[in-house]
Amino acid sequence: MASFNKITIIGYLGKDPEIRYTPDGQAVCNFNIATTEKRKDQRSGEAQDITTWFRVTAWGRLGEVANQYLSKGRQVYVEGRLRQDEWTDRDGARRTTLAVSATDIHFLSPKGDEGGSSQPQGHSETKPSAADQIEGPSDSDIPF
Repeated sequence: MASFNKITIIGYLGKDPEIRYTPDGQAVCNFNIATTEKRKDQRSGEAQDITTWFRVTAWGRLGEVANQYLSKGRQVYVEGRLRQDEWTDRDGARRTTLAVSATDIHFLSPKGDEGGSSQPQGHSETKPSAADQIEGPSDSDIPF
């Protein structure tokens, strides 16, 4: 039987994306997305915000477009494959990170709108290609 690994995240960028290029010239863009959910504390009954951070990597043209249009505080929709990375930090403590390899990105807040907006803007691309033109999504591109 085949297996399936897909994650969908809607969240906010914690800082501006960082782009670099492999020796053969392929773009690699990294950025972090925060999601927040409200939970009721079992002891006090007060509402708490629980934030989860995801490290996202976008390759090729998708990475170049993400680097061009995303910035700290912008809301973004990302689809991709999830993995858990583990490492040992400087103090010898075992650490883990949730990492996403992006396959699709939708910009949910206009460039320059640091607080987010419910009107989608930007570009979505599932198969990166250097020849693609940057266009805004149509209503049929909106995943919800």
